[in-house]
Amino acid sequence: MERIIHKGIVAPWQPGEFAERVAAWQRRHGRHDLPWQGTRDPYHVWLSEIMLQQTQVQTVLAYYTRFVARFPTVQALAAAPLDDVLSLWSGLGYYARARHVHECAQVVANRYGGSFPRRADELERLPGIGKSTAAAIAAFCFDERAAILDGNVKRVLTRVFGLEGDLGRAVAQHALWQRAHGLLPPDSARESMPAYTQGLMDLGATICLRHAPRCAECPLADRCVAAVEGDPERYPRPRVRAAPRALSWWLLNAIDPAGRSWLVRRPAAGIWARLYCLPVFARRADLLAALPEALRAHAVDVARFKHGLTHRILDLCVVEVRFPAGMAPKSVGAWFDKAAWSELGLPAPVRRYLADQDNLFTPRPARGAA
Repeated sequence: MERIIHKGIVAPWQPGEFAERVAAWQRRHGRHDLPWQGTRDPYHVWLSEIMLQQTQVQTVLAYYTRFVARFPTVQALAAAPLDDVLSLWSGLGYYARARHVHECAQVVANRYGGSFPRRADELERLPGIGKSTAAAIAAFCFDERAAILDGNVKRVLTRVFGLEGDLGRAVAQHALWQRAHGLLPPDSARESMPAYTQGLMDLGATICLRHAPRCAECPLADRCVAAVEGDPERYPRPRVRAAPRALSWWLLNAIDPAGRSWLVRRPAAGIWARLYCLPVFARRADLLAALPEALRAHAVDVARFKHGLTHRILDLCVVEVRFPAGMAPKSVGAWFDKAAWSELGLPAPVRRYLADQDNLFTPRPARGAA
């Protein structure tokens, strides 16, 4: 993974020197005002770490605050219905995280008596907690010498040490993990683990940015291969990713005379698993075939928009059908007004659509209904 660095570009790091610089910088210049900082409560640290996966801090702030207010302890979260958890998570994305959070809380509450394990290797066995997240919890809460390696930290390390391997390959990942472990504070400086761990995160999030990194403000710049070479953005090597696959869905917005929409629960696996949603069909013809025959001629295409997922681009087409009183779609679901669907876990684009529709809707009889 490591390319050869000509002698004289940077001086080698002495044991503990890298960690000492990072920790000292964090204490003086790092972030200290995030709501999950200043605590060694593993519940709050765990929750913030899960929410921050592939999600910006500014987005997480409001969700985290609402979540902790609603579920102040892991026992409260474990006892809550999954629908309540999904509802609070709605709009944050990557909904598997919400399901894993609920499952993990139940395991901690029921198997561990409400106390999180104190070691990274034990934390990693809990639902939804990966190696880096487990290390962050152990380092922040229990001073364990455990290395983190999230996306921001990978960028910092590849630039500082001039590592050019493809991070999508297992051999490169293994080498980077070894590097991260080798940089940890020595045993005699375990009390530095929270500052060191937070410092790596802060450097990646605020200084060693993906584009236009602020090298002049970085405490590692004089020993950073990428900065000394003058082209930090060449690191890390971009991963080769397959183009997201387009997927067309037709959504039925069935509306009753009171303005309520018919919602169904998505399957337990797949896109938007376990969330409530408008009924989904692969083709418009399939949607029409699922309607009572008397209403098929009155189906109206009312909206079309795209929604990006990690590996999919959803092309969503909404078809509106007004149902008369006493009639409902054939799918297993129920009518929900705004007060009801606002409390459900809904995919973000469906929630936005229903909100826009609710603002415009005036109840009126179904057209052409027998």
